[in-house]
Amino acid sequence: MAEPTLELAVIDVKPGAAMESQSGLQLLRPRIYGARMSPADGNRRVAAIVMHPTSNFMGHYLIAPLAARGITCMGLNSRYMGNDTVLLMERVIQDLGAGVRYLREAGYEKVLLIGNSGGAALASFYQAQAERLTAHRFADGDPTHLHPDDLPPVDGIALCAAHLGRSRLLRDWIDPAVTDEHDVLSCDSALDMYDRRHAMPYDREFLDRFRTAQLARLARIEQWAVDRLAMLRQMPGAPRDQAFVVYRTHADPRCLDLTLDPNDRVPGSVWGDARQVNYSCNAMGRTTSLTAFLSQWSSRSQADGPTNLARTSVPALLLTYTADQSTFPSTRDAWLEAGGTRIRNVDVVGGNHYLAGQPELVTQAADHIAEWAHALR
Repeated sequence: MAEPTLELAVIDVKPGAAMESQSGLQLLRPRIYGARMSPADGNRRVAAIVMHPTSNFMGHYLIAPLAARGITCMGLNSRYMGNDTVLLMERVIQDLGAGVRYLREAGYEKVLLIGNSGGAALASFYQAQAERLTAHRFADGDPTHLHPDDLPPVDGIALCAAHLGRSRLLRDWIDPAVTDEHDVLSCDSALDMYDRRHAMPYDREFLDRFRTAQLARLARIEQWAVDRLAMLRQMPGAPRDQAFVVYRTHADPRCLDLTLDPNDRVPGSVWGDARQVNYSCNAMGRTTSLTAFLSQWSSRSQADGPTNLARTSVPALLLTYTADQSTFPSTRDAWLEAGGTRIRNVDVVGGNHYLAGQPELVTQAADHIAEWAHALR
């Protein structure tokens, strides 16, 4: 019996910013890579792309199950795979557009996007811009040079374990207890959710102070980035960007207090002990640049998930993993409100963020996506 076929996709993309890669070859001839698995019968009815701004999705858990269900699936990487220090979301959608064109030119009748985790906001941003291009400038003000031809529209979007977008993640996760932006150990214990003196469930007064301080810290960093960028660009011969570190970006009270936004999760983070992740040297938004921070993590980001999904017109499917430690009922509700009558939700009961160690739930997720995809007209 014939088996699905797996091929390497090598796709040329337009050059981006100077030094966005340490590889001279990648700068002079930028390429992105994908793993495309096609059904055994070779049909060209439906193809899907699963992509994340920076994670390597060439080994994604849905590729083979969807191919077995008659859907070509390509796990595609952006030019920033493994390093989001200088990542610009406006450039990532250009990469995704190259992947969509690749499948269109291969003759597929329908092309879908699967937005998993951080890929959800990416897929929504892409389709919103494909339907009506408005991102003519980056968040820092420079022109994007995006053209409608860079962004061929798709026929549907499936979202699973879907984060709302990087700017919302940092807003919800940044640690307000940091007192010195240059010292990872600096701490105001009155705002430290990991301090045992703050008993759980957290009281409302603490949560209100915590939230206010989160927003204040994020606003200070954003204003510093804007001011610093303006200063650099006013200096003759100065660099147009600068790297910096944002310490402690994993302090969401929901990690520890299961009474907040309750679902089937257990305490902790999708990466392990939440406090350890908070202090780690590699975490969300930890090492970034001025332009990348504004594009990805700031209130000026154009890549908010629900805002962009609301601007699209295509059918959408949402798979909610009910034991996820980083998406919650409020996350589901935000997506459903944005999608309106075009979106429906399916709960994958007991699913963790990665469906790690849950092969039966991978099967469920693939079944739901395949049923939805084959029904599209």
